[in-house]
Amino acid sequence: MNIAGEDVRMQAIVVEECGGPEALVWREAKAPSPGPGEALVRLGAIGLNYIDVYHRTGLYPLPRPFIPGMEGAGVVTAIGEGTTGVAVGDRVAYAMQIGAYAGYAVVPAWKLVRIPEKLSEVEAAAAMLQGMTAHYLTTSVHALKAGETALIHAAAGGMGLLLIQMAKRVGARAIGTVSTEAKGDLARAAGADEVILYTKQDFEQEVRRLTDGRGVEVVYDSVGRDTFMKSLNCLAPRGMLALFGQSSGAVAPFDPAVLAQRGSLFLTRPSLAHYTATREELEWRASEVLGEVERGEIRLRIEETLPLSQAAEAHRLLEGRKTTGKLILIPQS
Repeated sequence: MNIAGEDVRMQAIVVEECGGPEALVWREAKAPSPGPGEALVRLGAIGLNYIDVYHRTGLYPLPRPFIPGMEGAGVVTAIGEGTTGVAVGDRVAYAMQIGAYAGYAVVPAWKLVRIPEKLSEVEAAAAMLQGMTAHYLTTSVHALKAGETALIHAAAGGMGLLLIQMAKRVGARAIGTVSTEAKGDLARAAGADEVILYTKQDFEQEVRRLTDGRGVEVVYDSVGRDTFMKSLNCLAPRGMLALFGQSSGAVAPFDPAVLAQRGSLFLTRPSLAHYTATREELEWRASEVLGEVERGEIRLRIEETLPLSQAAEAHRLLEGRKTTGKLILIPQS
């Protein structure tokens, strides 16, 4: 059944030309209609992620104009013909589907997961993309084990805090890098064994000191250009560099022979889309993450909720590295 008609209007953020935060334009738009296999979700909370910045700037190009946003939570208000697995009235959350900066979003039904009873829409929106990213990084890209050591950059951000907690749940040692003492306190509160203040210390030298010169088994690096080579230098032989973002910019080309010279290292540039490509894998990751949050085994840090109309300000905060934890946008009714 499809109840989204021409009379259903919504507020949305639209990118008509790529650029800075000012490219996020506040517009009234017609609510979309779900097609076969799709559901229309009235969004109650929208997660802000760095991939939204990449889309806005054109680093990850999309056909324009487009509504950005890759993560949301809300209530199903309509389903398309032949759609199964969800029903009108279900509370659902999703990630990795463009179009979340709006009052309504059309989402393939297979990407929707039900929100556990004890979780709010804000919590679900905060947990999906970053939570499942932390999950695949620590279970699949490099399956952390007790006794191993992980270096986690941007340790006080939403992703970093989740990575620390997931590392500690399996008994691994977590070393985090942060820019300020206050952020260091947050990383320690999440369970970090050691915190490196990279604005005052050389993180490569500190990692070598903290590991008695051996290095770490894995580096989880969302920063990119500014940390890449030193991240490689922090690895123990046959260690893994998981480069899952580039907030400081793209990494320059380099000779793969460097990996052999540094100790037969591994390098991957993974994406959540490839680690949630099937319904089975999506359900596994989402159920573990949301279940752990519901049970209090993983703690979310939601720094601030902002009206959707202030999306540009939210992007400025994120890009200015002024945030710790997660930013959430709330659509206006």
